[in-house]
Amino acid sequence: MPNKYDHETRAKAVRLVRDHVEDYETEWAAMKAVSARPGMSTETLRKWVRQSEIDAGESVGVTTESARENRELKRKVRELEQTIEVLKAATSFFVRECDPLHR
Repeated sequence: MPNKYDHETRAKAVRLVRDHVEDYETEWAAMKAVSARPGMSTETLRKWVRQSEIDAGESVGVTTESARENRELKRKVRELEQTIEVLKAATSFFVRECDPLHR
């Protein structure tokens, strides 16, 4: 699914929340105010803020880079498993074809 907002917009929205959180009663109120300007969902902005905290090492969780690396590794494992299945089928086929008793 393509991202609706580019990296710069995300970073700016997160920075605005962090810079102006003390101007509001709660962090949620700051997020609501900041998210209303570009027309994004408050929940979307909340997720971005939480992920930026994780990426900065301020909170515990999976960093964006680790998540990307995990997705890439899982894709490679899937491809390798498919290759192994093809090779197993080919090996089985050639063993049957080369067996003199099978003919």
